[in-house]
Amino acid sequence: MSEEKLYQTVHLKGDDIELAFTHTDAYGEEYYSFVNGQHTTQGGTHQAALREGLVKAAREFYKKEFDSNDVRSGIMAALSIRIQEPVFESQTKTKLGSQSTEPNGPSLRNWIVDFVKVHLDNYLHKNPEFADVLKKKIERSERERKDIAGIKKLANERAKKANLHNKKLRDCRVHLDSKHPDKYESTLFLTEGDSASGSITSARDANTQAVFSLRGKPLNCFGLTKKIVYENEEFNLLQNALNIEDGLEELRYNKVVIATDADVDGMHIRLLILTFFLQFFPDLVKNGHVYILQTPLFRVRNKKETIYCYSDDERVKAIEKLGPKPEITRFKGLGEI
Repeated sequence: MSEEKLYQTVHLKGDDIELAFTHTDAYGEEYYSFVNGQHTTQGGTHQAALREGLVKAAREFYKKEFDSNDVRSGIMAALSIRIQEPVFESQTKTKLGSQSTEPNGPSLRNWIVDFVKVHLDNYLHKNPEFADVLKKKIERSERERKDIAGIKKLANERAKKANLHNKKLRDCRVHLDSKHPDKYESTLFLTEGDSASGSITSARDANTQAVFSLRGKPLNCFGLTKKIVYENEEFNLLQNALNIEDGLEELRYNKVVIATDADVDGMHIRLLILTFFLQFFPDLVKNGHVYILQTPLFRVRNKKETIYCYSDDERVKAIEKLGPKPEITRFKGLGEI
């Protein structure tokens, strides 16, 4: 889902450091960070320092203690640094650890925070139109956050009560551990209606696979504000089931699988769920947690062999392979598969 930039990309460059960023009306934050040309997909010290520096620069320039989430909401940023002998936290070199920029030099964090504060402050003073647009964006995020606060408490209390006897969620025993993401695998299937959820529930591994049953077609939330996440009971229960209200740090499932029927209504529901995630929780999709369950459209079989087909071409080939008059079944929904 492409988002329009609210202002031209800001480009700041110094010795061994380069930063570019802009804001959109999307939710969440999107960062691309690099160390000596290596893409650090998991971020690290340099990315955390960038986030800190942006907030400090905005607070000092506007002389107001803005909430950090309001400053960074909708940001898209790329940061590249060059340092001697970088220390990574992972073997794949995707997360940078804390360190100095050079022997006996300032800490990496302080170096980046100071750079962002000084250079962004200068840019804000030199570009009053940009400063005005950025301030309006921050204030808009602030107003929306305060609007949500009024209904957020009631919605969460309702969700906690529902979670005790949540008929929509058939949970699993093991959940994703953010400290050991590779140790525990867990999956949440999003199904349409009770028949499909019943079929998947009976066939699932109860240790690692959970099922959340949707009631018909979800609300089309394209262009709506995050307030709807709390006002719509089903969205709020889904948000709580995933535990993503405050980000992906405490996400309970590695994989979220949209499991809808292979028909027009199923495709519509799939698109509505994807719209919900892309609108309010884009990081869930961008970080590779969302999947689509592809189910067979046809079953072609005779007394000796059964072939499942995912397209008309596969169906034709299966008929040719099995010979005259095989039994052909067109699946309509997950409940019958």
